[in-house]
Amino acid sequence: MREALTNLTIRGKSLMSVGLALIVLSILLGEKDLLRVAVLVALLPFASAFVLSRTRYNIVAHRSLQPPRIAAGQQARVTLRLRNLSRIPTGSMMLEDNLPYALGSRPRLVLERLLGGGGSKVSYSVGSDFRGRYEIGPLTVRLTDPFGLVEVTRTYLVSDHLTVTPPILPLPPVRLPGEFSGRGETRARAVAVHGEDDAATREYRHGDDLRRVHWPSTAHSGELMVRREEQPWDSRATVLLDVRAAGHRGEGPTSSFEWGVSAAASIVNHLRRGGYQLRLVTEDIEVEPDPTSDGSLMDYLAGVQPHRQGSVAKLLERAGQGDTGGLLIAAIGSLSTQEAERLAGLHSSAGNRVALLIDSMSWLSLTGHARAEAEKAYQLTTATLMRGGWRVVPIRNGDNLAVRWRDLSRGRHGFAHRAAMAETVAPQGGPR
Repeated sequence: MREALTNLTIRGKSLMSVGLALIVLSILLGEKDLLRVAVLVALLPFASAFVLSRTRYNIVAHRSLQPPRIAAGQQARVTLRLRNLSRIPTGSMMLEDNLPYALGSRPRLVLERLLGGGGSKVSYSVGSDFRGRYEIGPLTVRLTDPFGLVEVTRTYLVSDHLTVTPPILPLPPVRLPGEFSGRGETRARAVAVHGEDDAATREYRHGDDLRRVHWPSTAHSGELMVRREEQPWDSRATVLLDVRAAGHRGEGPTSSFEWGVSAAASIVNHLRRGGYQLRLVTEDIEVEPDPTSDGSLMDYLAGVQPHRQGSVAKLLERAGQGDTGGLLIAAIGSLSTQEAERLAGLHSSAGNRVALLIDSMSWLSLTGHARAEAEKAYQLTTATLMRGGWRVVPIRNGDNLAVRWRDLSRGRHGFAHRAAMAETVAPQGGPR
């Protein structure tokens, strides 16, 4: 009863105030009929509070979220289902789901009434342009009496979690020159998933079945060649993500760090669709997903934050510990000379390494001498990595990942002009 009285609605408080005023006025005027009406008006909120406090509503609520994981900019659908397990019909109900600020304002949904044993459902959409892991809930149900005079609040503490992954860009199919991934005799599938060579052959070995001799290849090479036995092949890839705060510039979703995270998510999604066994490596974690899903990788990328105490040495140490061969792709921010040399010395067992080298200084509005110094340092880093055998993809502010990804099909020759520029500032040979 006390709870009901403390939750009088504006209508209930107004009615009570009007009733008390009429009681005073009727006494002063000596109007008995007006006094009867005034007492009825003043007692109606109390009566509603009494009835509502004695009524035992048994209302259950359930929330479903589809899908539980979305990319930034997409929408998920939240459905609230309520069922009245008691026999007494309810009054109007207002549902309010608690949402974090990034998902928008709290939805307020109204249900007119629930009959005894009846149920109903309402839905609303939710989404965010910012990646992250967000909690939806708890749900608050505000229940009123049939006159709308008293309001009782019920809170359902069960919450659901929505994961907003970084923006995922579709990448074009490309073939990386000299790409070998995984283990076995046959070449790995290219990033575009072109399939294995139609006629994979090798030299004849003692004991091979002569029926496996591949005569066109034998005639072409001058040596007896046989078809290879089909073997299962595991295409493997490792994606390195630089999470050092010192290696990135800019703020919020337009920063170079967010560009790198989005690039890692897009590459992971692309390679997984190509049948690759993946692992994602940062300086503090190594994630290997289920072969049928990249959910664990995307969950990590949704919540990863820049590390102020980040270290390239830690990243390379962790990358080397679990090296299983295959393609190695690194999304790397700005590097010092020593850090670039460390990275250049990282050797994958497959030897095929690609660096998306992010020029994070291009995220700043530099001009004149400052811009020239930043460009010189960037070209020096590019030269260091290329001398170490890395294929370097230069990334500037505003670059489209899909375009840069397509450039990989050109191999080293596609970046010949950039390598020449880098060599002009290389410390080993001096200016050329």
